[in-house]
Amino acid sequence: MEKESKNDFTATNIKRLANQLEAMRIAEYVELSQRPARLIFMNFVAGLARGLGIAVGATLIFALMVEFLRRLIMLHIPGIGSFIAEIVQIVEMKNGKF
Repeated sequence: MEKESKNDFTATNIKRLANQLEAMRIAEYVELSQRPARLIFMNFVAGLARGLGIAVGATLIFALMVEFLRRLIMLHIPGIGSFIAEIVQIVEMKNGKF
């Protein structure tokens, strides 16, 4: 009787472990590690996507900051307005607008 309960306990634990491994997608990782060319390609594509995302995100944030600074200049706040005007002028000179 005790042997059956140990077997049931072991079988239950093995099923639980198998379910956890399936949930973690270990089989897909093992398959991927056996095909290094696919792994390299997937990492390359992921790197391109990250780089593109960073470039687009930084461009949008920078453009929003410049627009915010331009609007701040129009408020004619003493001291701050001339400093921001110089920054915007430097940015525009780098972009070839002046």
